[in-house]
Amino acid sequence: MAIDLKGLNQHQLNELIHRAESRKHELAKERIVKAREKILAILKAEGITLEELFDGRGASRKARRPAKAKYRNPADHAQTWSGRGKRPRWFSAALAAGKKEKDLLV
Repeated sequence: MAIDLKGLNQHQLNELIHRAESRKHELAKERIVKAREKILAILKAEGITLEELFDGRGASRKARRPAKAKYRNPADHAQTWSGRGKRPRWFSAALAAGKKEKDLLV
């Protein structure tokens, strides 16, 4: 199927591009559906479920809890730091003022 692109005007070219992109997306969706069906058929033949295959891991993964506070700002007890990541300014300022890390422990 050869298309004479030189004979098309701007509007016709845009319409052709739009239709081609739509068809491209349809083909991608069809490919995914076929792959999913093949995978589910294999699982069914083996007698296992998708959940068993991935052992409960994946999208339903629990979110991590934030780390417990290890240090507290003596000037403002609402400010805490777990000791992970970049040091907060108040922590660095306290160390520069002569405090020791053990003085800032919660």
